[in-house]
Amino acid sequence: MLPSRIRGTHRQRAGSARRRLTHIACTVLLGTAAVPAILPAAPAAAASRHLGDRSLRVGMSGRDVKELQKLLTQIGIKVSVDGQFGPGLKKAVQRFQRVARLDASGTVGPKTITALRRSAAGGDAAQYEGGGFGTNTGGTQSLGDRIPVRPGMSGHDIKVLQDFLGRAGFKTRIDGEFGSGTVTALEKFEAANKLPVDDIVDASDIDVLRGQASAGTDAASAAQPLKLAPGDRATVGSDGLAIAPENAPDAVKEIIAAGNKIAKTPYIYGGGHGKWEDKGYDCSGSVSYALHGANLLDQPLVSGDFPNWGAPGPGQWVTIYGNSGHVFMYVAGLRFDTSGASSSGSRWQSATRPTKGYGVSHPTGL
Repeated sequence: MLPSRIRGTHRQRAGSARRRLTHIACTVLLGTAAVPAILPAAPAAAASRHLGDRSLRVGMSGRDVKELQKLLTQIGIKVSVDGQFGPGLKKAVQRFQRVARLDASGTVGPKTITALRRSAAGGDAAQYEGGGFGTNTGGTQSLGDRIPVRPGMSGHDIKVLQDFLGRAGFKTRIDGEFGSGTVTALEKFEAANKLPVDDIVDASDIDVLRGQASAGTDAASAAQPLKLAPGDRATVGSDGLAIAPENAPDAVKEIIAAGNKIAKTPYIYGGGHGKWEDKGYDCSGSVSYALHGANLLDQPLVSGDFPNWGAPGPGQWVTIYGNSGHVFMYVAGLRFDTSGASSSGSRWQSATRPTKGYGVSHPTGL
């Protein structure tokens, strides 16, 4: 038998061993609960979110809303920077979405955030690479892709600006250089529309300019909104012109507005290919002109080019049918086609026609 002193020490050591084993067992059973220091962090509060962490709409508030307001202010759309998403901010968002050729829903999702950040960051650039006429797909830049633009800048978006100024009645040379001639035309445009005459093209300027360019040089027409029909389908009015559907994206309404301008002009082979404003238009010149009105084309295409333009297959709002001999398109359910215009007097047709033998494409996003 062990002496009592040794037996006591042995019992103390055994007790310590049992306590250590119990602690280890609890740790295994409870996992991280045994070590509070490594518990997972609680989710961040809404106020700490950054722009892009969630979609934003009326009624929301937080840091991400304030970041949105700062970016809008940076590109020239003045809003209160208070972190509250109210009706006024929704209207400001819709204004930017029109400028960026997005669906003007007023809700700020990934597409709007990406476009807004690109526009705001691009406004600090001196020029774009690879300017020149073409479609607004791929690397080609368009008006609104960088905001603001100012004297000394150059690039494709400056060409679009110059073209829009001319279509609104303020002529300037289309050379892609923001020089003195463009400054003069811009100042006249800003003064005529009661905008700040500051030689800087911000989002507010672009929003007004797009509407002016679509309406043309007739000031009375420019002051009037495009006639709209309820729902998603366009209709043909008694005057032979198209009535755009209320629910259509702005780009579709711009296509219809441009199509209306030439709907009753005569068919002229090669018309619209030497210059945008012509005495008459052939089939491809007509479709090109209407797409140009929505800033989707910057030079006319021939009919055989359209099957390989834009995105393949039918679109939700616009579908183009083309082959080497002819091209026509459906816009919000209406056919825009030189064929049949001689009998109806308008390129807008409510009747359909066979599409066999045609390549099918549509503007990307439409």
